[in-house]
Amino acid sequence: MSSPRIKAAQRAAIVQSLRAGVAPYIGLHHIQVGRLREVEGMIRDIERIAEGGAAFRVVVGDYGSGKTFFLNLVRSIALEKKLVTAHADLSPDRRLHSTSGHGRSLYAELVRNLATRTRLDGGALPSIIERFVTSAAAEAGHSGERVDAAISRKLRSLEEMVGGYDFAEVINRYWQGHEQHDEALMRRAEQWLRGEFTTKTDARSALGVRTIVDDGNVYDQLKLLARFVRLSGFSGLLICLDEMVNLYKLSNAQARSANYEQILRILNDSLQGSSEGIGFLLGGTPEFLSDPRRGLHSYAALASRLGENVFAQKGFVDHSGPVLRLANLTPEELFVLLQKLRTVFAHGDENQTLLPDEALHAFLTHCSRKVGDAYFRTPRLTIKAFLDLLAILEENPQAKWTDLVEQVRLSPDRAPDSDGDDDLATVRL
Repeated sequence: MSSPRIKAAQRAAIVQSLRAGVAPYIGLHHIQVGRLREVEGMIRDIERIAEGGAAFRVVVGDYGSGKTFFLNLVRSIALEKKLVTAHADLSPDRRLHSTSGHGRSLYAELVRNLATRTRLDGGALPSIIERFVTSAAAEAGHSGERVDAAISRKLRSLEEMVGGYDFAEVINRYWQGHEQHDEALMRRAEQWLRGEFTTKTDARSALGVRTIVDDGNVYDQLKLLARFVRLSGFSGLLICLDEMVNLYKLSNAQARSANYEQILRILNDSLQGSSEGIGFLLGGTPEFLSDPRRGLHSYAALASRLGENVFAQKGFVDHSGPVLRLANLTPEELFVLLQKLRTVFAHGDENQTLLPDEALHAFLTHCSRKVGDAYFRTPRLTIKAFLDLLAILEENPQAKWTDLVEQVRLSPDRAPDSDGDDDLATVRL
């Protein structure tokens, strides 16, 4: 028997994630369909970041439409293009702006999830620092310069940025710890870079710096981090923020406005060329964008900048603007998706699939009859039901798909809850 083309661990990650209603982090190429024009638009953004530019996108789609999957797909493309990526979900205790530690909490989560091609699961900060130090040491070896002088020279460009002097000083402290085999000093430097110091007094005592990462300088720190990863030999930094609907849910209008002001600052810097080597990808619902009372359009400056192309109608599309609306999957694309899921479930072996194409057609016809075109807008429901069907067939060889298809039920369950979980339905067989 030939070995499966899809490893068991990867197959399990894909199937278990999708059955739970969440997007997998790995194996996305096995199940990607459609979104070709959207992906092409994001590749252009990634290339612009790699050239030293900036990018900003708000990815809009209904609950279950595949926003998180799309964000993960773009992250995987960015990693292949030698970018560093960072991702986080906004939540009640993680925001872009706050006075209660929520901004620092978001920054810490982003840095915790820093990823590179060799560290796909996050935790890449130490390897990025080591790469910078190693490259500086190599340059010093060729030029005859002292290593500490080479590091200081390479970091000089950071000092012109807000907070850059202390950022550079922390990197220097890391190098000192490296040279002196002082792991405690290296660890303290990493803690500062991860935003784990809570008081300036502690930071000054530990590292001799006067600032820390706090709610007021999160964006400035991210720009410094983007510059630093480029100095380390990477192409840039892509930041993916999902569950932006949590800002829409903020009941305090002043808190919402402060967060939207941060988004405006990021957008302005991107449009005006004031930031370099950094991109922001924000995932949200149509309400988060367009609601005139609580959404981004409630903030006048954002409403004007995020206005969509008036000519993008009657079949015309524009994927170059700051707002990227995910198009519905076509029936043909959804059929291809089910084919791919069927193959993944069989570990990549086409000869071991549990259902014929006839069953896929019957399944989609049943879904269309029961829930109408919603199963195109929110493919997550259809995917969960289909994988549940395959699980029953796998566990019960005597079962017949012709009997099971008619038992599929996709029923509304609940609205998204306070932690940002956007499961809208359950699937019952």
